[in-house]
Amino acid sequence: MSHPELIGLNELLDELKTCTQLQYSGNLDITSTKGHKWILYYRLGRIIWAAGGTHPLRRWYRQMAQYCPEIDVDKIQLRSEDIAVEYWDYRCLAILYKREKIKREQMKAIVENTIAELLFDITQQANFATLSYTRNQQTILEAPISATYADISLKLMDDSWKAWLEAGLMNISPDLAPKLRFAEQLQQQVSASAYKNFLTLMTGKYSLRDLAVKMKQSLLPVVRSLQPYILKEIIELVEVPDLPLRVTEVKHQPSTTKAIVETRPLVACVDDSPQVCRMLEGIFTSNGLRLIKIEDAVQALPILIQHQPDLIFLDLIMPIVNGYEICSQLRRVSAFANTPVIILTGSDGLIDRVRAKVVGCTDFITKPVEADKVMGLVRKYLQPSSSAAKTSHMQTLSLEHQ
Repeated sequence: MSHPELIGLNELLDELKTCTQLQYSGNLDITSTKGHKWILYYRLGRIIWAAGGTHPLRRWYRQMAQYCPEIDVDKIQLRSEDIAVEYWDYRCLAILYKREKIKREQMKAIVENTIAELLFDITQQANFATLSYTRNQQTILEAPISATYADISLKLMDDSWKAWLEAGLMNISPDLAPKLRFAEQLQQQVSASAYKNFLTLMTGKYSLRDLAVKMKQSLLPVVRSLQPYILKEIIELVEVPDLPLRVTEVKHQPSTTKAIVETRPLVACVDDSPQVCRMLEGIFTSNGLRLIKIEDAVQALPILIQHQPDLIFLDLIMPIVNGYEICSQLRRVSAFANTPVIILTGSDGLIDRVRAKVVGCTDFITKPVEADKVMGLVRKYLQPSSSAAKTSHMQTLSLEHQ
């Protein structure tokens, strides 16, 4: 890893070209003295992804809505643990592409537009702050589609930035959100239908980039159409936070029972079927066990790592990520080296069993789930190591249900 040095935009552009000439593989971490951070991911001299910026989640939802409208992004619920990895969005795209949920052209469009968007932001910030960069080869991403040539990305960046400057928008960040200040003045200047649209969209909740996607237009003409009202201060541009994460609610236990609750075995169910999760919840809670329900496979690994359950029931067939992949990932984590993993499957084929054993699963159970079979596996793999421990566990359950 090289040491960062303060540079201007021209020096950064030279570095981007150097990475291409050297067929560099790894990260190029870029920061500004204003506190902004971006990461360009190179593979053999080509830029395959870009991350960071002001609104990573807004960008993700915006790109998916624009290029993959058939994907319900609300079902891919992202959590704080998920975005701990800077390239979480690229990983999601790669999984969707691998599972044939999106086409090559769709992924390519998102990759190219994400890179172009962040290069534009870097260019704009370079006019107001000094940059620095650091090469880092700790992360080398795979490229499921052909990577973008850096010189093409730089040409697109240069063209878009020149057009932005020619429109007199140098000081306007596309991540700012327009908010209507003087509705009466605006009403006098626009048609009734346009005024209605202004009231709906100019709320300070949508960034200029968000608005362009909502209006199905390019960014530049949208901002230029708003520019006269911004100059007259009828519309003001305000900072808008990134979209919130959907966080699982944690019910706080009373302090008098907190210690008791935490001694009960914790079981996790990873299954995209709400019905199966509810059935297992009824079985486990009626037997004094705690349960974590995970209905989105993309979230499974970080949630499991956070809570470290004593036993895991894992559905085999799920969208985006299947049970084989999750089990294989779990076994690479030292904390789960010996955690029992039970595969839930609708079929009991020999090939499934062999493959599941290869990736490290402990046992199988076929659907539909039955309480006796489920609790038989619980007793088999969560049986206390001594009679004393068993007695203590039974006392805990008794206290909990009084």
